[in-house]
Amino acid sequence: MAGYLALILHAHLPFVRHPEHEHFLEEDWFFEAVTESYIPLLRMMQHLVDASVPFKLTMSFTPTLCAMLEDQLLRERYVRHLDALIALTAREQSRNRKHSHLRDLADFYFELFSEHRRLFVDEWKCDLLSVFRELRETGTLEIIASAATHGVLPILQQQASQAARAQVLIGRDVYVDLFGATPTGFWLPECAYAPGLEAVFHEANIRWFVLDAHGLLFGKPRPRRSIYAPCYTPAGPAAFARDPDTSRQVWSAREGYPGDPAYREFYRDIGFDLPMEHLGPIARGSRKFSGVKYHRITGRGNEKQLYDRAAAENAAAKHASHFLEQRRQQVREISELGFNPIVVAPFDAELFGHWWFEGPRFLEQFIRQAAGERDFRLTTPSEYLAAHPTQQIVEPAASTWGENGHLAVWLDQSNAWIYSHLQMAVQRMSAAARTHTQSCDAITDRVLKQLARELLLAQASDWAFLMKANTAREYATKRTMDHLARFTRLHDQFVANAIDEEFLRDCEWRDNIFPNLSWRYYV
Repeated sequence: MAGYLALILHAHLPFVRHPEHEHFLEEDWFFEAVTESYIPLLRMMQHLVDASVPFKLTMSFTPTLCAMLEDQLLRERYVRHLDALIALTAREQSRNRKHSHLRDLADFYFELFSEHRRLFVDEWKCDLLSVFRELRETGTLEIIASAATHGVLPILQQQASQAARAQVLIGRDVYVDLFGATPTGFWLPECAYAPGLEAVFHEANIRWFVLDAHGLLFGKPRPRRSIYAPCYTPAGPAAFARDPDTSRQVWSAREGYPGDPAYREFYRDIGFDLPMEHLGPIARGSRKFSGVKYHRITGRGNEKQLYDRAAAENAAAKHASHFLEQRRQQVREISELGFNPIVVAPFDAELFGHWWFEGPRFLEQFIRQAAGERDFRLTTPSEYLAAHPTQQIVEPAASTWGENGHLAVWLDQSNAWIYSHLQMAVQRMSAAARTHTQSCDAITDRVLKQLARELLLAQASDWAFLMKANTAREYATKRTMDHLARFTRLHDQFVANAIDEEFLRDCEWRDNIFPNLSWRYYV
């Protein structure tokens, strides 16, 4: 055996749930991810299991995403969304009846969405997490934990150690509730690390986490095996490093596979091309992505050719073969240095299917081809550590996988205003928790839990990212301000011993995440 490859998919969405509205635009983020990424990835893994193809894959599911997948209101709304897609594609079949190529594509989407509905409702009973759990039990899929609301841990740690600790330990607790076991691995939100965090991971009984490459390369002392072996941190948990070459091939729209002209064009969508009255309930009066796309990438110009499914399938198979050969060569060259390397390839799960429509097909083709490999095999970080328990001890360097490898995206002029408010809220949360550690009645427990929920939701890295990216900036700003406003109002009532129970119930109804949350982590 020459080496190993660990594929890690990070599945995350911010908690977006608005029961106060019948329809809410940003809930589409969840519907799109389920339709275009999570269901296709589940189908891919089930195909491999049914065909007895051996494979190992690691996935993280953030607590916010899990809460939405478990939420009955969002499940019902998702089924309604699928029904609207099926109705839209039926209208497309009729509209395109005299254009054979477009009619074939309309037929494809109608069948795709109908099959998704059958799987989601009839076969999986609207419970995707239970299907992922079953795959976990087969031993093919390792599921790892993540922070409660995807807060950027180095920033939170600098504000107050309790803030980072609560994010990690609450994330761990959610995992235990959902999967009935303590997680072995942990996904750092934004791959963001700073020295000292490993002590919190040790407290949570986490055995490993993933850094960007420079986090390990600039560690002290320098890692003897570069990024191709994990290193134990002084507190115990092991750090694995992302391989930049592997990531570039799959991740980069400019240099990597997803930019191939044969693949489906993400940005050309009938939601922007067709009359509003034809789009119906999918649009609800506003231009947005429908998920029905008839064109391929073609080139950099605005003129796009129609999507050819057979050509896209061929491109995915060709790229899977190329990726396999590149990994084979990479592992062979590294193993000549005298050890069995592990190449760690983490990606956002939503890349596969949502951003890169053919991504799940590429993964399936690659895994099938890799099953017969002699030079390397697929593994998980937990499995690798069990087989290779002796590793160097290194203190990793501060790092993220964000732009330029540091925290500039989340510490920008566009979003810096949030941090003084978040820090004040953490201080108030900790003070309130300390005051009531010894004695706590039912209403106090409810208030402290809700204060923690509002604080955690305000800390989500997504809001600062969206402000910097200037996409959904107004929504991200409003979400941050709304959670902080609810926190402040509830805290002020709490301190004054004048709780408005109707307001508390409203907060619990809106932000119903983490029912078993322990606010004592803030002590």
